Amino acid sequence: MSEDAPLPFDLPSVARKKVSVGFDGGQLSSDAGVLVLRGIEEKLGLAARLASCIRDRRQAERIEHTFEEMLRLRMFAIAAGYEDANDCDALRHDPIFKMAVGRAPESGEALCSQPTMSRLENAPSRSEIVRLMAAMVDRFCDSYQRPPQAITLDIDDTFDAVHGRQQLSLFNAHYDERCFLPIHIYEGTSGKPVAMILRPGKTPSGPEVRTILKHVIKRIRDHWPRVDILVRGDSHYGRNEVMEWCESHGVDYVFGFAGNEVLAALTRTAADAVAVQRALSGRDKWRAFKAFRYGAKSWDKERRFVARIEATLEGLDVRYVVTSLKAAARHLYETLYCARGTAENFIKWHKSQLASDRTSCRDPKANQFRLILHTAAYWLLHTLRHAIAARSPLSMAEFSTLRLRLLKIAARVVEGVARIRVFLPTACPDRAVFRALAGRLCPAGP
Repeated sequence: MSEDAPLPFDLPSVARKKVSVGFDGGQLSSDAGVLVLRGIEEKLGLAARLASCIRDRRQAERIEHTFEEMLRLRMFAIAAGYEDANDCDALRHDPIFKMAVGRAPESGEALCSQPTMSRLENAPSRSEIVRLMAAMVDRFCDSYQRPPQAITLDIDDTFDAVHGRQQLSLFNAHYDERCFLPIHIYEGTSGKPVAMILRPGKTPSGPEVRTILKHVIKRIRDHWPRVDILVRGDSHYGRNEVMEWCESHGVDYVFGFAGNEVLAALTRTAADAVAVQRALSGRDKWRAFKAFRYGAKSWDKERRFVARIEATLEGLDVRYVVTSLKAAARHLYETLYCARGTAENFIKWHKSQLASDRTSCRDPKANQFRLILHTAAYWLLHTLRHAIAARSPLSMAEFSTLRLRLLKIAARVVEGVARIRVFLPTACPDRAVFRALAGRLCPAGP
């Protein structure tokens, strides 16, 4: 590294021996696990796929960092916890990150700086952003070795606070802040990301949700024409326009639905019976279900509803879902609809543990590109998690735990004439898992 090393300093003595500390250990890194992510990225082809969607408008003779290399650096950095483009300035000399993008750790040129990365984030045009989003849906489809018989798409929006006057940011009275409300779509059983769409900080309308689902599902069916698709969402998504489109295109749905006086009247008899049954039984809670048909005045047909009626010591609580399915009422609500709560974990991994809410660019295209880059980092850690043996507790770990246990491993890198040697800590607590992952995900060539 070209920077001057700070002077050493002392810490309190240990076992009556003086402790001296200095940042002069040589070619060291705190992120050895990024080398495993390199093997994952090469298998997935994420950087090449995304780079192919962006036209490089730079002068060829002046290019020092290709788009593919910069995209690798950015997604590796996000996965390792360096979520800001500013972090590139600190990582551009890191030996592990240099190796991860294909440069020699010591003799290789430094990686790109923050201004270069920021220019990349602002480079894609509107049409290129559309291609990038389509490429991520293609990545989802390519993650299956064979077409699945059925998939479940969980759709939800999440709060993303802004700290300025970025385009698309609006004041939301519910959150009492200016924000975006990006929509996240995941495959409900596997947690694989399908699409992340930046949007204004307001509740999505029926036509807006219909348009999003139309484009995403069309792209999926370009790959799998016969796949059965179930869409799940809360009451924001139980809109007539969405349900009409699903019904006309062979897509099943189960959506939450806000209560009203008509629905309350249709379930009043059943609700009274549940309250009486709870009182007679002496239990703290009694739950029952009722299936019925209901059609709002603005609808051209009646649809199937299921009411979950629960009586407790606090009183009655009734929740409604509307669906195209014919499953039994209890199974439909408790097994099918409530399972969409797992998507909250996927959103947490994406937004909180990968910091995808760092949408501070003024241009919405740049912020959408950031969502795509964070989704690419999600793919890296999701694939890493899936590759861990089921007997290991880490196979069920969250992304933050995977980062702490498998990525944040100290390494000393020594570059020789014909070999690069990476020294890892002898006391690494997860060395068996790390070695197994390295052998499985990035085996050495001949």
